[in-house]
Formats: sequence, C-alpha cells, structure tokens
Amino acid sequence: MMSAAPGRGAAALLRGSQRVCLQCARSSPTAAPLLRSTTTTTTLLPRRTFAAEATAPSSPIPEQPTTTTTQPPPTPGPGPSPYRIKSALILTRPPLLTRLPTPFESSFYLYQKRLNERLVAPFRKDYYFKQDTAHDLEWRIKLKERHGVPAKDIGRYNPRGRMAWNDEVLVGSTASSPETLTEVLLKDAEVRVSEDGELIAPEEIVPVEKPMPRRTEADEKGDKTRLDRKLDETLYLVVKKGREGKWGFPMGQVETDEALHHTAKRALAEAAGVNMNTWVVGRVPVAHQVIEPEIEPETKKLVKRGDKIFYLKGRIMAGQADLTGNTQGLTEFRWLTQREMEKVLPRSVWDSVKGMVELR
Repeated sequence: MMSAAPGRGAAALLRGSQRVCLQCARSSPTAAPLLRSTTTTTTLLPRRTFAAEATAPSSPIPEQPTTTTTQPPPTPGPGPSPYRIKSALILTRPPLLTRLPTPFESSFYLYQKRLNERLVAPFRKDYYFKQDTAHDLEWRIKLKERHGVPAKDIGRYNPRGRMAWNDEVLVGSTASSPETLTEVLLKDAEVRVSEDGELIAPEEIVPVEKPMPRRTEADEKGDKTRLDRKLDETLYLVVKKGREGKWGFPMGQVETDEALHHTAKRALAEAAGVNMNTWVVGRVPVAHQVIEPEIEPETKKLVKRGDKIFYLKGRIMAGQADLTGNTQGLTEFRWLTQREMEKVLPRSVWDSVKGMVELR
C-alpha cells in the first residue's frame, strides 16, 4: 500500500513513476482517488487504444497561422545509368547421333547379351519359319555359320554348352567393338537363298549397303561454318566483329519497352539473317555477365558505361547463318563444339556461360 500523502502520491504517478504506470493507476482502485484529487491542478488526457483515433485535448489549442509553401522543382538525376542492359542468344544445334561407347561400355553390353542368352528360353524356329521353305533354308545356313547360336552379335559363345559360364569379354578382344558388330550384322543380313528356294552363288550375293560414316565431308575438310559436322556433339554459333575483334554470341541492347527474348531474336536476325528456323528455349536467362563501367578516380566522372548481359538459349531446326548485310559489323561466324568454343571465347565470357554448356 502507498503511505504517502494523496497529493504527493498522485504527483509521483503523474511524473511517470517507475513503480506504477499511468494506465495501471487509472485501473487501480487504490490510486484512482489520488488521481481525482489532482484534477484541480492537472488535466489528464483521455485514454485511447492504439487502433482508436486521438481525441482533441480538453483545453483548446490556439490555431497557428497557416502558410502556403511552394515545393521546389525536382532536381535532375545524376545522369544516365552507368550500365547498359543487353541480351544475347546462345544458339545451339543438338547432337544428331549418339556418341560412341567407351571400350568398357562395349564390353559390358556384350556381356549383358551373352547373359541374356543364357537365361532366356531356347529359340523355337518352328514358330517363325515354316519347314522346307526358303526362309527355313536360309535360317539353317546362317545358324551353321553362327556355330549353332541363334544370336547374331554375341561372338563365338554358346550359352547352352558346357562353357556357358565363361561369358566375360577378355581385355583386348575386338568382339565387342562397334566396328566388328557392324560387320557381323551386315554380313548376316545378306540374302543367301532366292525366293525359289535355290542357293545363291557367292559371287551373286548382293552386299548390304553400309551405313553412312560418322565423319562427314565437313569434318574431313575442317569447315567450321557448316552444320553437318561433329554429328555426335552440340554446336554453338559464335560470331566475330572485325578482323581483330573478339568472338562472342549474337547480342543486342535492350530497348525501353522490349523483353529479353524479343531482344535476343532481334539481335540474331540483325547478326545472322532471317534464313534460319530457330526457337528460343524459354524466357529466363541461362547465364549472366557484368562488365563494370570505367569511372575517373579523381572526379568520379563516368568515362565508359558498363554492360549487364543476359544470355538466353536457342535451338536451330533448319537454315544457316548468313552475315551478308548484317547491321552489327560482323565479319565471320563459326559452329563450334564445347572444347573449340572454350579456346576462342574471351575468358570472362566463357566463365559466364560455361555453366549452361552441354557436356557434349
């Protein structure tokens, strides 16, 4: 309980005592008479919550004369932005062929084929070939050439014999190489029996046409401007400005009301012509590069603006690049692989885009 005089206790409460706050003093039945005893000398503001609007004080406050002030005009900005926003397109041609398997992969595939021949049910030729027909005669001839094994591409291996457990490929064996398997399959595909059921003489057997080589004419000549090269790798379009210029990707500055993918399409048309059927893969950049501006150290004056470059990814389905009449001063273009592109691009550009480059 408070033992001080009413006047002194209320004054202590009004002065902001650390023991009892003003809100607690109003709600406390002990301190309420003390506050009422001081109404003759002190005017208390009415209580309000945080969400309620403040009420006007009991004593009128004289109005201050209002003066109309004029806002100063806005000062001009510090100048143009130190960065230019640009958009570039990384145009790619995807691989057209699967890559060659490694020696380990080739040996593993052959081992899996031999293991499958051991586990599957025996081949029933009567279900596929009618007896004493041309197809049945040809089947028996080819089965004899395979040493009684129905499978065509497992080499000298009998999955039903007493050495069936020995199905692994030895080191240095060419039985699993793609070249050997191709020759075996082409030889087996030759027709040995005519439709009349007569054997065809060896000199009259028509050889099966071999598949086209993986290396094209462009690979042999080293022509890096053609798209029919490096068929098992991804190719990237890079362009060069001037004889002493640096290699890069088709690029353009973003206009005020233009999206990044629209700028990339426009830059490609201005750089490599419109004779290409292309597709921009998405509208989100796949890489980003920042070129810092040049600023005078003493005067802090902008000497040269920097660039913020956003790279988007695109695909080419048909056509070819053509620099004739381009508006960017480009003089040369190439379709390069990942390893070739790393050698010609500036280090800053390669470090920015290498994260999105395909593994092959």
